[in-house]
Amino acid sequence: MAKKSVREVLRFQGELIDPGARPVGPKSKKEAAADLEDTGAELDDLQDALYAEQSRAVLLVLQGLDTSGKGGTIRHVVGLVNPQGVRIASFKKPTATERRHHFLWRVRKVLPPMGNIGVFDRSHYEDVLVPKVLGLITAAETRARYREINAFEQELAGQGVTVVKCFLHISPEVQKERLLARLDDTEKLWKYNPSDLETRAQWSKYQAAYMAALKACSVTPWYVVPANRKWYRNWAVGRLLLETMRDLDPKFPPADFDRDAQKDALLNRDPLR
Repeated sequence: MAKKSVREVLRFQGELIDPGARPVGPKSKKEAAADLEDTGAELDDLQDALYAEQSRAVLLVLQGLDTSGKGGTIRHVVGLVNPQGVRIASFKKPTATERRHHFLWRVRKVLPPMGNIGVFDRSHYEDVLVPKVLGLITAAETRARYREINAFEQELAGQGVTVVKCFLHISPEVQKERLLARLDDTEKLWKYNPSDLETRAQWSKYQAAYMAALKACSVTPWYVVPANRKWYRNWAVGRLLLETMRDLDPKFPPADFDRDAQKDALLNRDPLR
């Protein structure tokens, strides 16, 4: 029997897997680190070809509750490739200007250019998850946003943008440990936000909101990444990105000029000689 890909194993199928699980891949931090290094080398080559093509793009969407590791994933996974070919956008609470526009307005402004890998630290899903939990939109408005998100992601696919959506899934126990660690480390205090406790107090509501969004917006697949172990989370997202890039199989374009003529000019007619 053929070995299943990481995408097959982690693809959302209607239920969330254990946030502490390691359903595929390495079982140790050391093994994962070595594999991630190899992943990075191959990703870097594929990104070069993608950038050279200038006809397609990849968008990595990272969603998850506070401390699930969106920033850490960007540092350890996206940091493996050439930053010149990466565009990162972070979505926080909408500004007054953003609230005056359609919720996808601010998202469209920061889509990756062709040839690039785009990364969303949070995303367009924030504008359905948070309002739903806080009761700021009705059930009908929520369903309408789901439909708009599905249409938007299909539109991106039609334009040559491959979207890779990752839900970084952690347990409440691990979140508590990470929040306490921030409070105990003076160099991490800046990352702590007292409002995180308000979000944590609504844990079950956010879990339900995520489940609903994952189910309603699965036209573009969701991948549930167990995120209790940082090293496993990084490895899994790296492999998801690598498998996607392998499927795209970008190629370096041929020269659109006479290469022999150019070599002849440099060798025999170089004005600097």
